[in-house]
Amino acid sequence: MNLKMNLKRHISVIAVLCIVFTYILGSVVSAYQPSDLYDTVWKLISVKFVDQTNNSQDWNSWRHKYDNSIKTEEDAYVAINTMVLSLNDPYTKFLDPKDFAEETSSIKGSLKGIGVQIATKNGKLMVIAPIEDSPAEIAGLIAEDEILEINGVSTKGITIDKAADKIRGEEGTTVNLLIKRKDAVKLYPIARKEIELKSVSTKIPNDVKLPSDIGYIRLSSFISKNAAREFENILLTTKNKKGYIIDLRSNPGGLLSNAIFISNLLIPKGIIVSTVDRDGYKETQRTTRGCVTEKPLVVLINKGSASASEILSGALKDNKRAVLVGETSFGKGLVQEINRLPNDAGVNITIQKYLTPNGTDINKKGIEPDIKVELTEENIAAKDDVQLKKASEVLQDLINKNSCSVK
Repeated sequence: MNLKMNLKRHISVIAVLCIVFTYILGSVVSAYQPSDLYDTVWKLISVKFVDQTNNSQDWNSWRHKYDNSIKTEEDAYVAINTMVLSLNDPYTKFLDPKDFAEETSSIKGSLKGIGVQIATKNGKLMVIAPIEDSPAEIAGLIAEDEILEINGVSTKGITIDKAADKIRGEEGTTVNLLIKRKDAVKLYPIARKEIELKSVSTKIPNDVKLPSDIGYIRLSSFISKNAAREFENILLTTKNKKGYIIDLRSNPGGLLSNAIFISNLLIPKGIIVSTVDRDGYKETQRTTRGCVTEKPLVVLINKGSASASEILSGALKDNKRAVLVGETSFGKGLVQEINRLPNDAGVNITIQKYLTPNGTDINKKGIEPDIKVELTEENIAAKDDVQLKKASEVLQDLINKNSCSVK
């Protein structure tokens, strides 16, 4: 009886302490000032940003730079963006509550806009890739299109965040993009809509006919947290196939965890990727589980294959697990961490660079295909997917060689 009484007293005390702690925590949160938001971002970058020199500058000079200027949250946003821009890293960026909510939504599997991934390259605003079946893809945007104007306003000197904000808008409205492709300039009016991210598909593009014993898996994004499981389910339900074409063309990347998970499904044993942080600490990710298939693989890549796409294709290439067909990939060898901030804002910080299993740094270089096949404007207009056709030929040869070696 005494034991029960004591236990009840302890539970009551714990409950009271929890209430007190919640009250105190609530007070701290409500007392959070706009200047605190700026200081939080400064601290996160000072300990996490991959470049210890912070773009060869004295990072301490930023800490109290705006102490007397930040009065509102908007003031803090402007100050933070100015500070972050000084890092000269297009992938380290502050997200206000609206932008952070949209990023979270995309991870869950949906977003609003025209469905295009953008980046700055050599000071130009470029299309990394349109999302499959998105308004951007239907309108005809392709990887490496340069965006000269958004609704008649020049993009010269614009940040990715501001460009994305101008491209986004209410569903049903139109954004006008002036696009330069090689030497041609053309205006693209594109209607905005809510886009459902279809990460994985087995639909063969452009009516290309593949042999029935070949499996085709199109992975258009690593953003959705469901991408890896969707990919695995396709492998498990197509075990009768003799080999697979994995299409990573115009896949802008997404979650590192998805790339590692899918690599595990395809590589029996070996290194997947290595990451190196600001202190030079190298962490190597190896396969940790039995793969789902060891059948021959061909991977399609192009100029729009970036980030997690390059991690997967690099792992398959270096482990001699697949033949890569297509064009040199985009060249984004950096890893970002998503940090949630008070008041539902966020900041993405480049915390690591990654190396392929052979130790290759592909940032701004890309991954070279084993067999180079260019998809020309004429091919696209004629819906002649010469890259996919070549992938089919290569895979058939691999399947035949595999059959002979078994005998």
